[in-house]
Amino acid sequence: MAAIEIRLPVARKPVVQSLAQGSDKHLVAPGDTITTDTGYMRGHGTYMGDEKLVASVAGAVERVNKLICVKALKTRYNGEVGDIVVGRVTEVQQKRWKVETNARLDSVLLLSSMNLPGGELRRRSAEDELAMRDYLHEGDLISAEVQAVFSDGAVSLHTRSLKYGKLGQGVLVQVSPSLVKRQKTHFHDLPCGASVILGNNGFIWIYPTPEQKDEEAGGFVTNLKPVSLHDREVISRLRNCILALVAQKLMLYDTSIVYCYEASLPHQIKDLLKPEVMQEIVLETRQRLLELEG
Repeated sequence: MAAIEIRLPVARKPVVQSLAQGSDKHLVAPGDTITTDTGYMRGHGTYMGDEKLVASVAGAVERVNKLICVKALKTRYNGEVGDIVVGRVTEVQQKRWKVETNARLDSVLLLSSMNLPGGELRRRSAEDELAMRDYLHEGDLISAEVQAVFSDGAVSLHTRSLKYGKLGQGVLVQVSPSLVKRQKTHFHDLPCGASVILGNNGFIWIYPTPEQKDEEAGGFVTNLKPVSLHDREVISRLRNCILALVAQKLMLYDTSIVYCYEASLPHQIKDLLKPEVMQEIVLETRQRLLELEG
């Protein structure tokens, strides 16, 4: 007979005043007037109507000097040059791969925009074109960098560095791109024994930290050795911590993930998906982040 779990209501912890206030963001809904001052320039997510600047999407107002834009709280990925993305190959075409990157249109990875296995530098030949499926085929996950953004919003990718390429064993977590904080590096080896790639497109890849970096492979040889139970538990805990941070709308970056992981250690991995446990560990994480910022 299957066991039945009954959860009783518990009193919520009082929220610290500094946490309740948070960062006072100017939130708007579509049609809300942002400003009536005609001296401002309109940016993304805004339009002019009756000499007023009006929001066209729901989100937070951002001002840069005289430019006003609205950053949507939940949106598809809008590519910017230099972004780190994680994507899944959906189609192999002539001299290119189509990659799903959570954008409105499929991204493109050209055969000429990638390192050949072994990091070989030469012109791509007909033999390379015939062997494209040996490098990447449908369903493969890759990490790449945005090389260019076309006029229709489609993104061109490249994997010309040995840190990019095909991803091996790990877990993919999909979140809203607006929750991933922009940083100098999006590849993090965490002290708990796992590594994460925080894609600007909202795709987060969690994988066991490799013992040694294989520079010879050119990003195409994946390690298919069995992952130890300890590593799998760490990856599962990290995944549930990221889901908890997303549920409480907290920005994702290396420090917030590490703090949330440490706050979750008293709980079992499966319990981290319970709403009250999510709230408890994220509240502790938010408090530590505020103490860090001073």
